Amino acid sequence: MPEGDTIWLAAHRLREALAGEVLVQSDLRVPRLATTDLRGHRIDDVVARGKHLLFRIDNGLTLHSHLRMDGAWQIYRTGERWRGGPTHQIRAVLAAAERTAVGYRLPVLDLVPTTREDTLVGHLGPDLLGLDWDRGEAVRRLLAVPDRAVGEALLDQRNLAGIGNVYKSELCFLRGVTPWTPVSDVADPGRMVDLAQRLLDANKARHGHVTTGDMRRGRTHWVYGRDHQPCLRCGTTIRIAEQGPVGEARVTYWCPTCQKGPGPEAAS
Repeated sequence: MPEGDTIWLAAHRLREALAGEVLVQSDLRVPRLATTDLRGHRIDDVVARGKHLLFRIDNGLTLHSHLRMDGAWQIYRTGERWRGGPTHQIRAVLAAAERTAVGYRLPVLDLVPTTREDTLVGHLGPDLLGLDWDRGEAVRRLLAVPDRAVGEALLDQRNLAGIGNVYKSELCFLRGVTPWTPVSDVADPGRMVDLAQRLLDANKARHGHVTTGDMRRGRTHWVYGRDHQPCLRCGTTIRIAEQGPVGEARVTYWCPTCQKGPGPEAAS
């Protein structure tokens, strides 16, 4: 699932293409929205909220999408060939005079009054890349269940919005704790929150995520995606295990030397 900085960049590019433009074509290819026609209406803004995208329209409606694992928005010039996937995977088309946004494989697409956006994203914690970022509230929510594993707490969008599996693994490494460490055993959780915000902000304008400062292939992450490879810091073999409730478990990565605390056996 895309990290919050990836969604921020998608919103930025969609805003550049469509904000202030009047739609000349609108095609929402999901059953409950199939008869919706947004032609003649202006896209006022496109904003990211955690991992959600919100297209705010001048008729008082908001088109909401969530990409989950496979969704993507592609932007094309008018007349340009669409190359994002086969036609049957297209779920939305929003076209202005010069640019067209095409949504592929979108698992979530909703249309709600803009005044009711909170019914879709109101449950989210402070957005790490939002203009209303609230560090204190993010720390408070993270500490609200002190015996919860920090890896699960970081992924919970109700605590702070925008962290995915990449940053969860990297943050735990950089703070020297295993993902199964209880939040209460993490020294100064506020520093972890600050680091999360800095990492997402540093990566929001680029494709991919760099947490090591090294852009070379295979060296952009400390542990994520590096299972069975030597730790870039100490040389110990990086380990991999699933973490989270049944049906929601995510693969996590850690270095058993650089990171202190319980391992995956603690979850059982």
